[in-house]
Amino acid sequence: MLSSEKRYLLEVSDLRDVAIIGVGETRLGELWDKSLRELGIEAGLKALKDAGLKGDEVEKLYVGNMSAGKLIDQEHIAPLIADYAGISEVPSTRVESGSASGGIALAEGFKAVASGMEDIVVVGGAEKMTDVGEQEAKDILSSTADQEWETVFGATFVSLYAMMARYHMEKYGTTKDQLAQVAVKNHSNAAKNPNAQFPREIKKEFVKNAPMVADPLGMFDCAPISDGAASVVLCPAERAESFHGKPVKIAGIGQGGDYMSVHERKHICTMKATERAAKKAYSRAGIGPRDIDFAEVHDNYTITEIMSIEDLGFFKKGEGGKATEEGKTDINSHIPINTSGGLKAKGRPVGAVGLNQAVEAVLQLREDAGERQVNEPRYGLIHNIGGTGASSIVHILKRWS
Repeated sequence: MLSSEKRYLLEVSDLRDVAIIGVGETRLGELWDKSLRELGIEAGLKALKDAGLKGDEVEKLYVGNMSAGKLIDQEHIAPLIADYAGISEVPSTRVESGSASGGIALAEGFKAVASGMEDIVVVGGAEKMTDVGEQEAKDILSSTADQEWETVFGATFVSLYAMMARYHMEKYGTTKDQLAQVAVKNHSNAAKNPNAQFPREIKKEFVKNAPMVADPLGMFDCAPISDGAASVVLCPAERAESFHGKPVKIAGIGQGGDYMSVHERKHICTMKATERAAKKAYSRAGIGPRDIDFAEVHDNYTITEIMSIEDLGFFKKGEGGKATEEGKTDINSHIPINTSGGLKAKGRPVGAVGLNQAVEAVLQLREDAGERQVNEPRYGLIHNIGGTGASSIVHILKRWS
């Protein structure tokens, strides 16, 4: 019997290479004057303009969105956005996987082009989180944890991550200073990003002295509630240079899963879904962690970034906090992490996160990232997780030439 990896190699032998030829995103933040459909349309039109395409050339639309039904009382949102974008005849599909919705929507778009079923595919992600109160938005986020075995007993989304943080601190000696440095670094990067929700630097003591949310995580260890959207345009790599945008190749994709409930996991500060997704993505791209020049990783909480850079293979388990404190994840250091500002400072419109990450990776590989540009990057990685780590998706993007 063939192993799963050998079966995959046989299955993909006839698949086409896929390129991103256009990107677009909105500003992130509390965007009171814009609706979900307006945000989605804005990002999509920017991506089409970047690629030099018109709406009538699009063959398929995927939209990553976590919870429009609860946040804005609107389901069936993919056709809604297509309709108001003037492409109502284009088949459209919503993808939901918690906070990994955007990243998995990108994977679905990739498959559509790689298989030959479609040539021009737009993948967007959008979320409007501020039309409800902050507590209600947090309750909706908590619904991506296990309702029957976790939240019903009083566990909140942030408290589950706080348990991971506390265990990581007890087992590996990770400190509050190291957690705080994640926030300091990401705010410094966001200060160079015009689309960031919080484009300003903060000091470590400010993070450490902020009001406690769930010990050991304080207010500035947590990503904000955000509105926003992002979009990319995909096509076969063989056609990429015929369009206006600077192409970037999707070199590898991996998706992983794990137990829904945190208590079922053997080690609560290791996300096996991320490890599994990363292993597949590296294998399919034919590279390893050392080949990655920068990464956009999921940092809904400061501890999540520390665990993620370990689970992705950039640092050994338990060394992520120390590496961050030593500046090894700064721009143009050992492995730049979250040059965009990450969820922590750029913003967290949950359904759009994976696409926001993709936009940043493309800008970096095109060398269009301005003040936050990484020196001559060849490979970039984007990492998106759903809930408390039950789902994870990793994409590896490659510079065109």
